[in-house]
Amino acid sequence: MSENLKGRDYITTQEWTLDELEEILEMSRFLKEKRKMGLPHNLLTDKTIFLLFFDKSTRTRNSFEAGITQLGGHAHFIDSETSQIAHGESAKDTGIILSRYGEGIAIRHDLVPGEGNAYMREVAKWADVPVINMQCDIDHPCQTIADLMTIREKFGKNLKGLKMAVSWAYTPSYAKPLSVPQGLITLMPRFGIDVVLAHPPEFRLMPEQVKIAKKNAAAAGTKFETTDSMEDAFRGADIVYPKSWGILELFGEPQKALEIGKKYKNWICDEKKMQLTHKDSIYMHCLPADRGNEVTDKVIDGSHSVIYDEAENRLHTCKAIMALTM
Repeated sequence: MSENLKGRDYITTQEWTLDELEEILEMSRFLKEKRKMGLPHNLLTDKTIFLLFFDKSTRTRNSFEAGITQLGGHAHFIDSETSQIAHGESAKDTGIILSRYGEGIAIRHDLVPGEGNAYMREVAKWADVPVINMQCDIDHPCQTIADLMTIREKFGKNLKGLKMAVSWAYTPSYAKPLSVPQGLITLMPRFGIDVVLAHPPEFRLMPEQVKIAKKNAAAAGTKFETTDSMEDAFRGADIVYPKSWGILELFGEPQKALEIGKKYKNWICDEKKMQLTHKDSIYMHCLPADRGNEVTDKVIDGSHSVIYDEAENRLHTCKAIMALTM
């Protein structure tokens, strides 16, 4: 196992080189094969990671908890609301103290633009162990690296020329973070994928992340385009990733964002839109998907869907990140 990534924070994919991200993907493949064969891979025996959550979770929490167990270590789940953080304990104190108790700190803090990523970086500034981003307001680097692994399993390692549609989709439930679409548009062009971002005018992403996506595409010789038409984005696509997110300026007033969203109930991934894509296209979603609003049952349960392979790969990529950094 490579030692050159030991101790590294994993906060955004943008801070990791292509070669370093390739190490994660290769380690993920290796660990997936080990698990499939039933072979032990106790790479982190007796090591502890602290999982600090400011938001609810299913796949992220369980992929990390199961993953560290399979690597021979142990996870401590920390709910921010039932810890001293709720009483104002500083990121500095949290980072220093947890560093003395274990070998890694992972944080999910994604619901308030301007807060999550900054908090993680403050913890990382004081921590003596790697800090892993389990989703912040800017990026979800554990999800997008699993997405990339899944895409490679379906299309091969050379992704040059593939078209990916990253699209907003309607939901009435809650104003979801911007981090998944932002993570996708900044990561995928670096690996040869042409990306089209589609959303209604009100549902723009953070301007800085869009700027990074454009720069990454230019550097990689790929395309990054935007449109206000879900149909245009889907037309000729090899990969579609339709999901909801909130309005950047209205995260403090989520009901207003949900009211605006009602104008766009037709932004649903259905069979008609999938017919615009290539015959062998794949449908992806980080889950949970809002069935009947973001996507129809026929699509999410149909032949194009790879959501369960994608969700499984969260386990293998989380394990790889921990194994390489801790």
